[in-house]
Amino acid sequence: MKNYILAPSLLSADFSNLGNAINLIEEKKAGFVHIDVMDGMFVPQISYGQPVVKSLRPLTDLIFDVHLMIEHPENHIKSFAESGADYITFHYEASENPDSVIDLIHSFDKKAGISIKPKTQVSAIEKYLANVELVLVMTVEPGFGGQKIISECVDKVKELVELRKKLNLDFKISVDGGVNENTIQSVIDAGSDVIVSGSAFFSGRL
Repeated sequence: MKNYILAPSLLSADFSNLGNAINLIEEKKAGFVHIDVMDGMFVPQISYGQPVVKSLRPLTDLIFDVHLMIEHPENHIKSFAESGADYITFHYEASENPDSVIDLIHSFDKKAGISIKPKTQVSAIEKYLANVELVLVMTVEPGFGGQKIISECVDKVKELVELRKKLNLDFKISVDGGVNENTIQSVIDAGSDVIVSGSAFFSGRL
């Protein structure tokens, strides 16, 4: 079986005890903590922001991948970098100038990730692949936990694997949305390096 990094999503954790959620993630030997930041504009929901990231940072040495589901991500890169993010992943669809956002993330010595929604094709971000450390493929519409995986989106992982090989790059490929005990094998087989799971992880099914 292909090795992969499990990245539990705090969006599905008990918000009243996020410290316990971090402990559980460590106990299950996951490698990343996936932190979904939602602004109520790019997606309908609002989640949490920099103070939560900052308060969790001293609790663990796990890698924090802060997933910005927000408009104008460039306005918040500095504050999330200072709050303790290791990776900062923004949406291609939310930025008018992805190159500048990537450069800004790197200027704070953080790893840059770029994410695409289900209707966005891989070709839209091909020119940015050489400059990012992670590509996040959304396999559900962003903004809500517990959705069913859109199987057609898994094909984007395969496409990214081929592009990475063709272009001799080394970015990680992450998948987010609908990953559970029934679907995880399909995203592993497609070539995912990082697998985000929220509901299934925190309910003990994964």
